Amino acid sequence: MTNTDTGQVNRTAAEVYEAFFLPALFEEWSGRVADVAGIQPGQHVLDVACGTGVLARAVAKRVGPAGSVIGLDINEGMLAVAARKAPQIEWRQGRAEALPFDNDQFDAVVSQFALMFFEDRQAAIREMVRVLRPGGQMAVAVWDTLENTPGYAAMVALLQRLFGEEAANGLRAPYNLGDTQQLRALFADSGVDVELTTREGTARFPSIERWMYTDIKGWVLADMIDDAQFALLLREAEQALAPFVTADGSVAFSAPAHIVTAHKPD
Repeated sequence: MTNTDTGQVNRTAAEVYEAFFLPALFEEWSGRVADVAGIQPGQHVLDVACGTGVLARAVAKRVGPAGSVIGLDINEGMLAVAARKAPQIEWRQGRAEALPFDNDQFDAVVSQFALMFFEDRQAAIREMVRVLRPGGQMAVAVWDTLENTPGYAAMVALLQRLFGEEAANGLRAPYNLGDTQQLRALFADSGVDVELTTREGTARFPSIERWMYTDIKGWVLADMIDDAQFALLLREAEQALAPFVTADGSVAFSAPAHIVTAHKPD
């Protein structure tokens, strides 16, 4: 699998990801995922594929000093940013498909916008269930389809026109589990009954320029698009993406997601 398939960014992109993607896309979801996971004070929680730690930090506030949170990710650059932002949380490097933890270890297991990038998704789901204690709750969020996310559908079309299939695929990848039938099928042999809900969200950027900077410099496209191409993208985006600009010059568009929850039987 390529970095595009697995969502692996370099260290510089991880810094941009933390500074710009979190307020634009991810922060509004961390509380929602923590809610459906039923996070309570004193619990021990695992955040799988934690990235720079936005969900783990939200969970840490809820479990308090009597609880604990471990954030696990395969990407060293992401973990370095996470450790700098929240040194009180335990950050571990590892693969979702082979979690380095004992059976029945955590009261809750959460994962936000990562399942679509795992090399073996079903193995990762089985691992999350394995480390969850009986009676514990799991919550996993993935983006809805690209067709239901109009801003990114338009940007993918723009990247396709300007730079071709590979660049466009860099932004298609996050939406490849948006089909709910496919998503349910992934959990079919997990050993737990799941519920799936779809919730509305909103992507927000201060401007088209900031939007382009975030998605190119803070994602796998940072290694694909050079400075000259980025300048071309900015010029073309001003017209192609104008429908998503609001009255004050900022950008906003619908960005729904699915949240899968499961309760492990006692």
